[in-house]
Amino acid sequence: MNSPNVPAAVSASSDTSWRPDSWRARPAIQMPTYPDAGALESALGELRKLPPLVTSWEIFALKKQLAEAQEGKRFLLQGGDCAENFDDCESGLISNRLKVLLQMSLVLVHGLRLPVVRVGRFAGQYAKPRSADTETRGDITLPSYRGDLVNGPAFTPQARVPDPQRMIRAHSRSAMTMNFVRALIDGGFADLHHPEYWNLNWVDYSPLASEYQRMVADIGSAVRFMETLAGVEVHNLNRIDFYTSHEALLLPYEEALTREVPRQSGWFNLSTHYPWIGMRTAALDGAHVEYLRGVRNPIAIKVGPSVQPDQLLRLIDVLNPDDEPGRLSFIHRMGAAQIAEKLPPLLEAVKRDGRRVLWVCDAMHGNTESTSNGFKTRRFDNIRSEVEQSFDLHAAAGTRLGGVHLELTGEDVTECTGGARELTDVDLERAYRSSVDPRLNYEQSLEIAMLIVRKQRQSGGLRPGVGGEE
Repeated sequence: MNSPNVPAAVSASSDTSWRPDSWRARPAIQMPTYPDAGALESALGELRKLPPLVTSWEIFALKKQLAEAQEGKRFLLQGGDCAENFDDCESGLISNRLKVLLQMSLVLVHGLRLPVVRVGRFAGQYAKPRSADTETRGDITLPSYRGDLVNGPAFTPQARVPDPQRMIRAHSRSAMTMNFVRALIDGGFADLHHPEYWNLNWVDYSPLASEYQRMVADIGSAVRFMETLAGVEVHNLNRIDFYTSHEALLLPYEEALTREVPRQSGWFNLSTHYPWIGMRTAALDGAHVEYLRGVRNPIAIKVGPSVQPDQLLRLIDVLNPDDEPGRLSFIHRMGAAQIAEKLPPLLEAVKRDGRRVLWVCDAMHGNTESTSNGFKTRRFDNIRSEVEQSFDLHAAAGTRLGGVHLELTGEDVTECTGGARELTDVDLERAYRSSVDPRLNYEQSLEIAMLIVRKQRQSGGLRPGVGGEE
């Protein structure tokens, strides 16, 4: 289904001319301008020699789990920072982020009675798209901050110059983050026999504490019951599968970490398990779509309110022409005020065409606003509304909501208003730490997980074999 206004595109599976650098022949937006081409090539040459951050068999394992989520047999939980900072590569912050994702997945497993696919939005989320190439303060104009992968946040000429050596630092920080997460998981940090390891300080006083602790007690009783029947400890409860994701925005970095591997055909992005591209970079004839179509990873596309049904179908033609299970996810982010109007035509078009995709709700990005005191925030009521409407709209369309995509942190921040503690605009001044977008704190994140469970019980959704777009 090729538009008359867009050059015909073919999949990498049938186009042997695709290469990791073939995106360079396409229009590339959201890309920084490096002042020293020689320094850029030197950094990329070094990056090409560095070890990969993930493996092809991990990528295949995730793709299989995402295929099961498409069929209603799993639920995707994807969450983490809006944009990681190099300075946040610190053990306490990493473990707290992992803790809140484990707590959320525990709530979802307990309430949905489904395995959860756990994907961290970290260990590589160092680049961010910007609405403008420059930022002006007073009479000074400088390049926009595009994330630590590109330049620094300080509003100085030195910090804002794109520095290719930052790609080497990003690889290092990503490797350290992944190594620590893997060590925690392999060491029993995620052991269901000891969910108390995941506790954050709020558990003692949160309005949600008693409900969460009841779930922990129920699961502990179930584990002990199974082990009593079996007469042995259930050892496969002491570790989990955990995967990473980030926006594939800075294409020179992604290209340098795109590799062929022994005994496998094709190319793999080995910087992450699950790359995605945003609304700004999802043009059919653009560089980012050209890049993603050729890698064998599962991939995702952010879908906003301006996207039309024919655009979505043409993206499927290019990105998943063989209808491969687990290959393609659409992460819709419409905003609470627009989702009821904008989402149903997209669901109907994909369903009518018989396409296999995983639908995921991002209830964060469509609900961003600015307060009178100058803070960028998101209202918890709008986030909750978009999640609830998503379930209802998928149920009405006969499709399936298979996951959520959230910007969150394990820290006690005050960046999104509302929630169990009813944070107000005044509270934003107390602990606003994000350098880019506002995140749910640990308590609000857990509240969203509980909301998903309650909504599923009300609607009876997510049952295997019910609804779906296949």
